[in-house]
Formats: sequence, structure tokens, C-alpha cells
Amino acid sequence: MGMIKHYFMPNEYVQSIFQIDIEKLAASGVKGIITDLDNTLVGWDVANPTEAVKQWFEQAKEAGITVTIVSNNNKQRVGSFSESLKVDYIFRAKKPRGRAFNQASKLMNLKPSEIVVIGDQMLTDVFGGNRRGLFTIMVVPVKQTDGFITKFNRLIERRLLQHFRKKGYITWEEN
Repeated sequence: MGMIKHYFMPNEYVQSIFQIDIEKLAASGVKGIITDLDNTLVGWDVANPTEAVKQWFEQAKEAGITVTIVSNNNKQRVGSFSESLKVDYIFRAKKPRGRAFNQASKLMNLKPSEIVVIGDQMLTDVFGGNRRGLFTIMVVPVKQTDGFITKFNRLIERRLLQHFRKKGYITWEEN
């Protein structure tokens, strides 16, 4: 069972991106963030960054952290959202496959030890990041509704979370 834990357990679990201490990340040597878009930064049906999201990106920039948005969504969705924040992005990323994570690392010109992955899905963001040895932070989805494939992933996710809780792997509090 160690293998499953190794791949699917996030290093950290928080309510939202706003609970992530950017200063602490920077102080620990983090220079890059690979973040998911839909239901991580905003609800999947919200077209543009909110004021709070804009401030969060600003804060990361001020702390010397480069953020790249890596999403399985299409170019139009990911492009218009990312361009308004003036950050690099990778669309149709096919997470959890590795290409997009490697591409993002190259774009930022950073080593795996300097990058954290943030996302709301265990089967794409966490699994994809963990497989590459990146530090993973899982957030609670911004919105409770999902597309068909995501709905299926969440079912598996819930089972994995129950398993980790039973095993005593999970130390965080469910809010």
C-alpha cells in the first residue's frame, strides 16, 4: 500500500490557495509554482481571475516565485485567464502524464526541488506532481460541481482519502 500513498497523498492539504503561506514557501527555497486552474484558482465556470486571485499572483511575484498555470482545459479557456495575469500557461496538459510538468519546469528553468504543484484533484495534480518528485499541495475544490470525468475521479479520490485516514496517514483536519 506504500506505493499508493507515495503517489496519491499530497504533501499538504489546505482549504484554498489563500491558506498557502507564500512567504514561507519562498523562505524554504521554492522558486516556482505549477498550479491547476479550474476549481483550484476559481470555479470551473468563472472566466476571469477574481481580485483575490490577482493579489495572490502579485504576492507570489513579489516573493520571487514564478507561477505557471497547467490545465487540462482548452487553449481559449486557459489562455485568456493566464494572459490577464501575465503568466505562462500550458493547456490540454493531459495531467497526470509527465510532459506538461516537465515543460513547466523547463519554462521556469527550475529544478524539481524548487517547485510546488497546487491543484484540487488527487488523480491529476497530486499524482502527476508526486510522480515527478515535486512537493504537492491539494486544495478543496472551489466549486462542488464538476464535469463527467472529474466526477468519476472524485469518487476514487474519496475512497483514497478514507483509506489514508483509516491508516492514520492523514494528520490534517477536515474543515
